[in-house]
Amino acid sequence: METKNADLNSLRIDKSKREEHSSQPGKNKKLYMWGGILAVLIIAIIFISSSWSNWFATEIEVDLTSVSLQSPSQSDAVLTASGYVVAQRKAAVASKGTGRLVYLGVVEGDKVKKDQIIARLEDSDIRAQLNEAKANLKLYETELMEAENNYKRQQELFNSKVVSRSNLENAETTYKRVLASIELAKTQIQTIEVALENTLIRAPFDGTVLSKNADVGEIVAPLSAGVNSRANVVTIADMTSLQVEADVSESNIEKILAGQDCEITLDAYPNIRYAGFVDKIVPTADRSKATVLVKVGFKEYDSRVLPEMSAKVLFLKGKEKKSDINEPPVLMVPKSAIATRDNKKVAYKVTDNKVVEISITTGREFGDYLEVISGLVDGDQVIDNPGKEIVDGTSVNVK
Repeated sequence: METKNADLNSLRIDKSKREEHSSQPGKNKKLYMWGGILAVLIIAIIFISSSWSNWFATEIEVDLTSVSLQSPSQSDAVLTASGYVVAQRKAAVASKGTGRLVYLGVVEGDKVKKDQIIARLEDSDIRAQLNEAKANLKLYETELMEAENNYKRQQELFNSKVVSRSNLENAETTYKRVLASIELAKTQIQTIEVALENTLIRAPFDGTVLSKNADVGEIVAPLSAGVNSRANVVTIADMTSLQVEADVSESNIEKILAGQDCEITLDAYPNIRYAGFVDKIVPTADRSKATVLVKVGFKEYDSRVLPEMSAKVLFLKGKEKKSDINEPPVLMVPKSAIATRDNKKVAYKVTDNKVVEISITTGREFGDYLEVISGLVDGDQVIDNPGKEIVDGTSVNVK
């Protein structure tokens, strides 16, 4: 019996062990949950600390300035303006008369002299009128001889009391009528000769043909009255009267003075500079643009300067030297962008919001600019007015 009871007790389930095993998964879940929360907190702390460090690192704000190629005189400029080359002496040459164009002796680019015949209208009808007027004059001159002789004969007969006074008066009247006819014929000839001259189109001054506006065979009239007629035959300009007309803002006009030295650069030839001067400040303003027209003359120029070319004008504060005009552009940087560290001149670039120190070699001074011999290239951006807190590796924020 005891053996039987012992065997039955050995088969009984131990509930305490089962409860111990059943409580173990709950503990594991809590551990996992607290571990996840801890990991999230760690990640959040790392992210926030990183953001704060970046924010504090870019607290220094800086301005950038450019390194560029400039002419030596450009650093001495008080104002820059844009404009166009304009011939101050320019004419659209037209005919005084109306007729068909039968001759055109010039094309674009030809040089002409004053009073040179550049075109001619058909003149056959006018020449016929002139020939008729000259023939009438010869006829009247023949009649004049006969009337004069008759008048003298009648005077002699009247003095001899052979003829009456009425005969003498008739002879005198005939003589005077022929004289008047001769004067009228001469006037008609002069009028026709003027009309004939008006068929010739002459150059009004020495210049260069800019455009040809009519062709042989077209009808030319002083004022174009229809689609088939032309008013202007050619357009010419005096190439020695070229000036740059630039618009200057009203707020800056006080910086401009008559005779002030300038430097002119054509957009077509950016590497060529011309010495100029302020020739005239037009005494009126354009209310729509709030600008004043300034005419800038050339001291010297060449055949590359053409009317209607766009140009840039530098108004200089000092006397321009001819050597500055001929000197090629120089790589320059503002003096304010250069710092001295350990007895050497440096400039600072910004790469990925980090300061990069660049050792440079400078040359001549041009006003507020320094010539850069080495260390920088055209187009580089460097920090302007770098303080002592700006060093290599400093985190900055570019304005």
